[in-house]
Amino acid sequence: MQTLIPSPDLTLTIRPGTAADADACGEICYEAFKAISTQHNFPPDFPTPAVAHGLISMLFSQPDLYYSVVAEVGGRIVGSNFLQEGCAIAGVGPITVASDIQNASVGRHLMATVLDRAQQQGFAGVRLLQATFHNRSLSLYTKLGFDVQEPLANIQGPPLNLQIPGYPVRPATEADLPGCDRLCQEVHGFTRSHELLATIRQGSATVVEHDSRITGYATLIGFFGHAVGETNEDLKALIGAAPAFEGSGFMLPSRNSHLFRWCLEHGLRVVQPMTLMSLGLYNQPKGVFLPSILF
Repeated sequence: MQTLIPSPDLTLTIRPGTAADADACGEICYEAFKAISTQHNFPPDFPTPAVAHGLISMLFSQPDLYYSVVAEVGGRIVGSNFLQEGCAIAGVGPITVASDIQNASVGRHLMATVLDRAQQQGFAGVRLLQATFHNRSLSLYTKLGFDVQEPLANIQGPPLNLQIPGYPVRPATEADLPGCDRLCQEVHGFTRSHELLATIRQGSATVVEHDSRITGYATLIGFFGHAVGETNEDLKALIGAAPAFEGSGFMLPSRNSHLFRWCLEHGLRVVQPMTLMSLGLYNQPKGVFLPSILF
């Protein structure tokens, strides 16, 4: 796709991304998140350039799961966006635009491209997480049709190293997939098998059991992990057993006052507020959950 941007003789091109774009896009990702977070006095989502580069390289390396697009102006890469395509609901992000070309509609075109892709692929819905303090992105996503669904608190702190009586936590295995899928289906109305299987194989996924059955699971208690459970006790057990809260921490729906208060009482802190937004199908969860930074 090509379109003129508000600069003489410059044309914006949106094209599919490739692994060769990882370095340039990783640098833009780091600088863009750092700039907006610093402007609002929040810590950046990516503490170092290496973390941002690692994430972007991983996304580009899995085209079967992540559809990627890159924005170019005058042959220079100025932004990128991704669409997670592993289940019935697609997840958007991270979307980033070079700081010196902000407010030139690049972000809008990157979003429109992945939303067109989601429609063509027949996804029932699309979701994303938005930094609540970022007014421009909130306005853009709302104009594009997204609805605010859930206020979130990004939580971080030292590992709790505690156990909830009657709710043992153990590493997940591939034999647990049917039980975890059943649980996710009951809570959200769809499964996230692809993500769960990948994290089981990586060794980060955990399950919690109660009355000799799986009542909760987490792909990771951290920025890029999600969790579901039947009750707050299940999520307390998963959070309490986590060896660390990876990345910038985990996302907790702040309307879940009981779990939110429990985290604060155990010494965890709020890093930043975030917002879960959706386009298309959205089922109100019938259980408790922690979304990932994608959804």
